[in-house]
Amino acid sequence: MSDVILRLALPSPLRRLFDYRATAAMARQPLTPGMRIRVPFGRREMIGILVEVCATSEVPADKLKAAIALLDPTSPLPPALFKLCLWTAQYYQHSLGDTLSWALPVLLRQGEAAEIRQERFWQVTADARLDDPRIARAPRQREALQTLSQHPHGVAHSLLSKLGLNKDSLDLLLAKQLVQLEVRRQRPATRHEHWLAQPELPLNDEQRAAFEAVRSGFGSFHAFLLAGVTGSGKTEVYLQLIRETLEAGKQALVLIPEINLGPQTLARFEQRFNARIALLHSAVNDRERLDAWLAARDGEADIIIGTRSALFTPMKNPGLIIIDEEHDGSYKQQEGLRYHARDLALVRAHQENVPILLGSATPSLESLHNAHTGRYGLLRMNHRAGGAKQPRFLRLDVRSRPLDSGISGPLQQAIGKTLEAGQQVLVFLNRRGFAPTLLCHDCGWMSGCPRCDARMTVHQRSGVLRCHHCGYDERLPLRCPKCAHVDLRPVGAGTERAEERLKVLFPDFPVLRVDRDSTSRKDAMHNLFTTIQRGQPSILVGTQMLAKGHHFPRVTLVAILDADGGLFSGDFRASERMAQLIVQVAGRAGRAEEPGKVIVQTHLAEHPLLVQLTEEGYFAFAEQALSERRSAGLPPFAHLALLRAEAHKPGQAEGFLDEACSAAERLLAEQGGQGIELLGPVPAPMERRAGRFRAQLLLQASARAPLHRLISAWLLELEQMPSGRQVRWSLDVDPVDLY
Repeated sequence: MSDVILRLALPSPLRRLFDYRATAAMARQPLTPGMRIRVPFGRREMIGILVEVCATSEVPADKLKAAIALLDPTSPLPPALFKLCLWTAQYYQHSLGDTLSWALPVLLRQGEAAEIRQERFWQVTADARLDDPRIARAPRQREALQTLSQHPHGVAHSLLSKLGLNKDSLDLLLAKQLVQLEVRRQRPATRHEHWLAQPELPLNDEQRAAFEAVRSGFGSFHAFLLAGVTGSGKTEVYLQLIRETLEAGKQALVLIPEINLGPQTLARFEQRFNARIALLHSAVNDRERLDAWLAARDGEADIIIGTRSALFTPMKNPGLIIIDEEHDGSYKQQEGLRYHARDLALVRAHQENVPILLGSATPSLESLHNAHTGRYGLLRMNHRAGGAKQPRFLRLDVRSRPLDSGISGPLQQAIGKTLEAGQQVLVFLNRRGFAPTLLCHDCGWMSGCPRCDARMTVHQRSGVLRCHHCGYDERLPLRCPKCAHVDLRPVGAGTERAEERLKVLFPDFPVLRVDRDSTSRKDAMHNLFTTIQRGQPSILVGTQMLAKGHHFPRVTLVAILDADGGLFSGDFRASERMAQLIVQVAGRAGRAEEPGKVIVQTHLAEHPLLVQLTEEGYFAFAEQALSERRSAGLPPFAHLALLRAEAHKPGQAEGFLDEACSAAERLLAEQGGQGIELLGPVPAPMERRAGRFRAQLLLQASARAPLHRLISAWLLELEQMPSGRQVRWSLDVDPVDLY
């Protein structure tokens, strides 16, 4: 019997490793961490990741199961990425098996070979001749043989139709041994002699200073925050730094917040570089994702572009990491492994000893604090590239003014003047659908979701009421479900309603709606942006999808229909998010020769936050907000962990959290933990969601180390609590959303 014990991480929420006995054949092979091994688990089979090889196990020999198969001759996970996964699981207090599963492409989790796709190639044999008597009366076979003979390295099976080759003819030639069929790995694209496919743009003084600062940090870990106003040319700095990276024989990883930015970013990089570019995000199919992942690992991709999960892409020769729009909340994973890609990218850059550049026009308060304390180098770009001017803000007080589908009279006039001048208008409203709710004018009934403590949104086009929290929908009622009267009125305005009204107000100009509903079909986003880029006078109506990194040179007026949403909220980050959103949306205006104007409709025109933001700018707001956070002992001056629980029955979640709170208080007394507060348990701000009742317990600490020491011991107790089996619970380290 083999005495080689395999200690594996299995894709399960259990925060422990599992021991298996290696077969004699496995024991004879070199075993390294990161290899995939198929093992029995209960009544099924699972694929685990080897963490270590041991000589002994605490599991009795008669209970120790044998592994089934070793799937890899060498580990598909490079040591650097394996080390990152170990750190991630420890910091975010998550199962190592689940963490490693997040890091692997889907096909590798399912047992697919960790190899680039194999391709069939047709090739003439060495002794094949066109005058072979066996094909004298077969003109199609002769033509096929002649075409193949012009390709000495063979023709890929997928390209047969493009060359006019008929498979039936090739099969007959194969039977006569005049051609051969080989299965081989696709050849990687060769590097081009020159990296640049088009000339670089000249850098202004601010861009040059930022470029030189980051370039001086090449070859070792340095973190930089590039705080450049919208339109200041951050992307050109990225591109020229990437060119330097490629010329040094290294790879660059670029993270973007949204899938919708992927094609636009990819197109810009393809225009600039003669480079092998891999694109990774959730819209890429599993096979393409695996091929891109392996190409990056093997050094056959020069630039890797992707959303947050692309952070786990291995690189053979890492040289630079760039996080674009680093403030964006999309970098935080909100389910499963709740990691923050921006924060984890800094850990990866440090582990792999490469520079990292975080870029944003509206940096997060955490990043600004790190820059102020010297952890990051702060690079400021205060002027727009090419001489474009910053947009001018106008706060429009709409108190007592009639609103037509959310649009005031003065705003209608401003839109009309802009369109008549041949320019484009962007109307921003961060609410999808036609109206936020449906109201009965007779009895006051409102369209509530039966599964959530939320109103259902009216979607007029599709004729449904839809909950944007759980996805529940139903047909629009003809009568009030409560009093049976027919006077049902949509209350408030969403993008659908604004679009409908703007089409009536400005019938001679196209109105383009950009939100999740209008861009759900394949290529819809691309087609919309192609129309916008033509530059014809038009109105763009949309949600925050329009705010992120897009360049609309003909937009000179931005209208924000309702700026008051983030001024009053229970979440301490709400004002920061609102300020970032307003500045990012405003940044779409006046990016070319024409000056831009931003009209902010508000019922609170004299609110100090709006006044400061529109008159002094984002960085004045950020300094004030940091001062307030310091006084309140909130991040980045404190560290948080949030224990969430949900259950089908009322009171179950709070019962579990009460027990959890008592356990935490006891551990704090034992550990002598100072500077840690337990806040709660309390019902979640939206207590019922998707049919479950939710509650939460917040841990707030002045230092990170004591908090993590407490959590490590606490989770071991939580996993053993009987009440924990009746609820669904999760721990979120460094939460960005307290809802």
